[in-house]
Amino acid sequence: MTIAQNVRHYLRNKPYLLEALEKGIVNLSELSRQIQKELKTADNSAIKAALRRYAEELQKRRQKREEKVLQLLRRSSLAVYDRKSVMITAKELDLKGMKVDLLDKFVYLMDRSDLPDRVSALIKHENCTMIVVHSPEELENTPGVVAFLATLLAEQNVNIVEFISCWTETIMVVEKKDSLKTYEVLSNLVS
Repeated sequence: MTIAQNVRHYLRNKPYLLEALEKGIVNLSELSRQIQKELKTADNSAIKAALRRYAEELQKRRQKREEKVLQLLRRSSLAVYDRKSVMITAKELDLKGMKVDLLDKFVYLMDRSDLPDRVSALIKHENCTMIVVHSPEELENTPGVVAFLATLLAEQNVNIVEFISCWTETIMVVEKKDSLKTYEVLSNLVS
């Protein structure tokens, strides 16, 4: 394997370093020294050159990917549903709303008024808002949309209680206190 291939192989399982390279916020000299130690290679200049080329490639790829994601989101629309609840149980229940079967757990997304009183739940989130991003069908073939949305909200310190991506619908459930911020962030993206 060449030094460049070894460098790429080394970075493949380090997403935080890949992101730093994509954003151009990493000291290539220091990173090349770190990789040099890990790979036990003498040629630091070859490692640094491989890092520089790989970073440029990642930056171009990221820019194209973000452009596609943003174009898709600009053609999407938002719907907001208030008074929602999320409940996770160990056994299946006959309830209205959405149900996801996770083999040993069941996740229910329902209207708050349909939340049963006397059910033993592992987790309950009772005062939530569901925001649905309706996107064109090409969402299914556009990598990075879910990651983009999750990262965007995480950067705003919004915790997503539940996240469901189904065909053209991206469903995010957030706590009521984060609903306005979530809507503002997302509405700046969509038409």
